[in-house]
Amino acid sequence: MKESFDEAIQELKRVDHLFWVSLKYTRTVDVIKHVIERLINCIGFGLEALLKHAKEKKLITSIPTNAGLRCDLLKKTFPDNLELIDSINFYLRLRKLSKAEYAKREEFRRHVTMIATIDKGEVVEVSIDVLKEYYEKTRNFIAFVKRTINEEKEEH
Repeated sequence: MKESFDEAIQELKRVDHLFWVSLKYTRTVDVIKHVIERLINCIGFGLEALLKHAKEKKLITSIPTNAGLRCDLLKKTFPDNLELIDSINFYLRLRKLSKAEYAKREEFRRHVTMIATIDKGEVVEVSIDVLKEYYEKTRNFIAFVKRTINEEKEEH
């Protein structure tokens, strides 16, 4: 559990650098894609930490390797936790965004944008501002994971 959480923190540091340094100087859609992939990794490690935590508490017996199954299991294990369910849905959306066909707009400028098409033709535009929102959501999720894991430790 601790290793997974530490991995999530490391990924968040990498996102931090990509967002505040690389994107600032390059402003390309490739950097936006890399940030999204790192956010996916970061949330994935956070979800893994929660699953390991649930297994230690004997709420679940095994942890699936498939990301979709992991998300379903967490939703079933913590059906009342809206913050977690919102984060899982965000994670799944980022995964779709990462795999989607995309176009580039205004590369090398402040308003560089990745335009992707997901789910039955839904068009998603990811600009630097949208990416910042994604980054903040991910930071909030990691803080949530930390709170969840630490609350349980204090009870013992």
